[in-house]
Amino acid sequence: MRTAEVTRQTKETDIAISINLDGEGNSSISTGIPFMDHMLTLFAKHGNFDLNVKVAGDLEVDCHHTMEDAGLALGKAIADALGDKAGITRYGHMILPMDEVLALVALDLSGRPYLVYEVPAPTSYIRDLDVALFGEFFRALSNSAGMNLHVKILNSGETHHLFEAVFKAFARALKTAVVLDPRVKGIPSTKGSL
Repeated sequence: MRTAEVTRQTKETDIAISINLDGEGNSSISTGIPFMDHMLTLFAKHGNFDLNVKVAGDLEVDCHHTMEDAGLALGKAIADALGDKAGITRYGHMILPMDEVLALVALDLSGRPYLVYEVPAPTSYIRDLDVALFGEFFRALSNSAGMNLHVKILNSGETHHLFEAVFKAFARALKTAVVLDPRVKGIPSTKGSL
């Protein structure tokens, strides 16, 4: 079982995350941000990852620290669970519809973080959550996971649908990338390491 547990404590957040990349999609999510809980629950379900997330953040300030630090911790958990990445597929992509929205996510578990994030939202907030913070979440996750990550909206629409499509597409792309391929012997790179 490829699992990891990560804790991260700062003056702004206190985070505990566990992930099983070979799970069944079970989750227990509590970030203090209801819409983010919904997105991470979707991520776990559609990636077949068992995911537990508990975040206590300084939400009285705003959601920024919670979103960014959750991305850092989740990215580290993914990287830790992957270990040396021997035998993985490495690349994953998904074009996913959610009603009127069409989202594209492509990623490479290369060890070289890079984020391309083109997600123009039609509204700036979902309840009191500034949706620009999803960019911060994915940037932090990409950096700490060592992941080249492209997230693009091909057809826009209602803001809730837009981010639901993004998280489902991300889950399914990552699910593909972490699959162990019996034909891959060792590290899937001509360099010999990722």
